[in-house]
Amino acid sequence: MARMRYAEALREALRNEMLADPTVVLYGEDIGIYGGVFKVTKDLQAEFGELRVRDTPIVEQAMTYMTVGAAMQGLKPVLEIMYADFLPLCLDALVNQASVLPYLWQVKLPMVIRTQGGGGSGAGAQHSKSLDAMVAHIPGIKVVSPATPADAKGMLTAAIRDPNPVVFLEHKLLYNTSGEVPEGDYVVELGKARIVREGTDVTILANSKMVLDAEKAAEELEKRGISAEVIDLRSLRPLDTETIIASVKKTSRAVVVNEGWRFGGIGAEVAATITDQAFEYLDAPVCRIGLYDRPVPYSQPMEMAVLPDAEKIVAGVLAMDGRAG
Repeated sequence: MARMRYAEALREALRNEMLADPTVVLYGEDIGIYGGVFKVTKDLQAEFGELRVRDTPIVEQAMTYMTVGAAMQGLKPVLEIMYADFLPLCLDALVNQASVLPYLWQVKLPMVIRTQGGGGSGAGAQHSKSLDAMVAHIPGIKVVSPATPADAKGMLTAAIRDPNPVVFLEHKLLYNTSGEVPEGDYVVELGKARIVREGTDVTILANSKMVLDAEKAAEELEKRGISAEVIDLRSLRPLDTETIIASVKKTSRAVVVNEGWRFGGIGAEVAATITDQAFEYLDAPVCRIGLYDRPVPYSQPMEMAVLPDAEKIVAGVLAMDGRAG
């Protein structure tokens, strides 16, 4: 094990796969000499050359079409979209090409789109969105959002090796977080949730940075005599319903936390899944906690007011009918 930052874990996964497989190539804005806006690809162009680490113009739609074509021709492209807010520009290539070509033509399409989103840094309404629900809505696309450096490395490795398109979601506030990461070849299976903390009174389901907030909330709830089980969803599509339902059957209460908007969000899908498959085990309605339904404010005090956090999670648990514990 080695201790490293989230960004370093991503870079190690990219470097290891590029060393092992000459068909792995990287595309994106400023990923070459500059090393990426969050320095994930730092020094990779110097090591692998401009043909394998390519800076691109600011044309997200064209870049995504190029990535689809490269995958069809036998490469394993990893495209970096600088901010998740610009994913809507990629939708035609994702919805009408990447997600359907393996079905229509029986071809492999090993491509990864890396992007980062989320609020908390005062970046404003056009650079702070969490659009995970938008891309998870598309069948044929796998969507993952690791919360730890270890999962960042293991899941990116798995995503690059996957024969199907993967959208790999990162959070800007996770890049400088640190943790223990297995050295060498390390793979985390896509589609499997992680039990972060076991509990008996309520299940808190979260992904990406919200996992850290869920852990803080669980610690506060423990002081109040409430035992919270924390589940890191990790994979949004496919969703690990087996782990989710098993936990809810044990605790009989569920809180779903996601940084996207509540309306039509990941929380809504998880809540519906729990209601469909574990309704008779529930002692209270499923609680959903997410971003308020409005653009993310530029003012950081206002931004923090609308973003979900540990305090809001605790309040959600305490407000549930019957009160957990």
